Amino acid sequence: MKRFNYKYIVWAVVVLFASSCESYLDVNENPNNPQDAPLAGLMTNVTYQTALNTYSVGSFTSFYVQYLASPNPASSTDTMEPVNYSGTWFDLYNVMTDLHVMIEKAEETGAGHYLGAAQIMMALNLGMGVDIFGNMPFSESFNFETVTPAYDDDENLYGQVMAYLDQGIQNLNGETTFSIAEDDFIFGGDVDKWVAFGNMLKARFMIHMKGSAGYSAAEVLTAVENGFSSNDDNAQVIFFEQRINPWSAVARDNANLLLGGWISEQFIQALDGTSYPAVDPRLALMVGTTDDGEFVGTVNGAGRGNAPEQGARSTLIQGQYYTSELSPVLIGTYAEQKFIEAEAAFDSDKSRAYQAYLDGIEAHMDMIEVEEGDKAAYLADPSVSMGEAAFTMEDIFKEKWVAMFLHPETWNDARRFDYAYKDMSTPANLNPDLNGQFIRRLAYPDSEVSRNGQNVPSVTLLDRIFWDAE
Repeated sequence: MKRFNYKYIVWAVVVLFASSCESYLDVNENPNNPQDAPLAGLMTNVTYQTALNTYSVGSFTSFYVQYLASPNPASSTDTMEPVNYSGTWFDLYNVMTDLHVMIEKAEETGAGHYLGAAQIMMALNLGMGVDIFGNMPFSESFNFETVTPAYDDDENLYGQVMAYLDQGIQNLNGETTFSIAEDDFIFGGDVDKWVAFGNMLKARFMIHMKGSAGYSAAEVLTAVENGFSSNDDNAQVIFFEQRINPWSAVARDNANLLLGGWISEQFIQALDGTSYPAVDPRLALMVGTTDDGEFVGTVNGAGRGNAPEQGARSTLIQGQYYTSELSPVLIGTYAEQKFIEAEAAFDSDKSRAYQAYLDGIEAHMDMIEVEEGDKAAYLADPSVSMGEAAFTMEDIFKEKWVAMFLHPETWNDARRFDYAYKDMSTPANLNPDLNGQFIRRLAYPDSEVSRNGQNVPSVTLLDRIFWDAE
């Protein structure tokens, strides 16, 4: 499964070269910093690539949850056709392969904090893969004893995800021979934030299993209590130099007539007062207007219709929170954690759930810098602050959907919620094999079918991941 990343090879050469020079010049060499274990290079690569994987998965799931819509009618992603996502598959395995090496190196050298961070990232990348593909090769994927590894059961893999998170948190709280530093693109070596992130991810993956025999709302809430405490804890990567934020690149390309980042009519109408009573001030901070200064979405599956001119529909535009060149790629946020808390507490402590729901809205508004007056007006609207008695699970999922704009986690929510967002309907020109239903999983990539076909499970796009029970 290994495919070496060229950028990582270059980085490793630089690291090793620099280490050699440092050894020659520095007579006070740190004996705890092993010269043959490129943990710094691995850390840089895996934090950077994990953010790119989050973007990569979000770049197509955003169509499934109707954040985005294709300007061209019957586009395969828009209409939920079985698209070949070999690139995403390889990207996930490339990072997990490097993480496997990093875990071994960290164990060998007693670098407990690097070990813990690597285990948390392994859980995240493996969990992302299982959430979109289901069964995946894992137990036989990194020993290089076979080129046709067996597939592991998706539910068993989730057990592995949770084990990695628990082990990672434990190692981050333990001893280490040397500390994480600036080679960490997510938290800059802040171990406390890594621990909080591990707990936040525990809450994320556990909430997926709500309704199953092993689910415990109390355990989710315990993870939340040990997770993020504010937006300052958000797990994110800011790109720089030659590589700008990838959503900024989409917006830039669209401005140069390489069409992408067109906004779904569903998303526009959910925020402009059409589908819900309140006009959401976040809309103007998240997407662009038409040339006439209006917010007009594109119908999923139908394309631009009778408005072929660019500028007649809303798109992502550069310079906003999600699309500036130095905007962060968000991996996990305090706002998401608040909505997880709201969902987990809903049945046992509705007062706590209601407050967490309001806090989640406020956290997202603060993150994207909504004006205080606009924030207060929105939160005061009776359709938003409806009161504890009238508060429903639908309110949680709707506001989380807005706050998780462009993030792949929303597709997990949409499937758990059975796509029951108000006014959300299947796209025009829907893949006929879906029989009028929404997509539930990805097809296995062509690259895997061609080289490991005897092990690839036979599935349809309507077959569900284990946690997506009917």
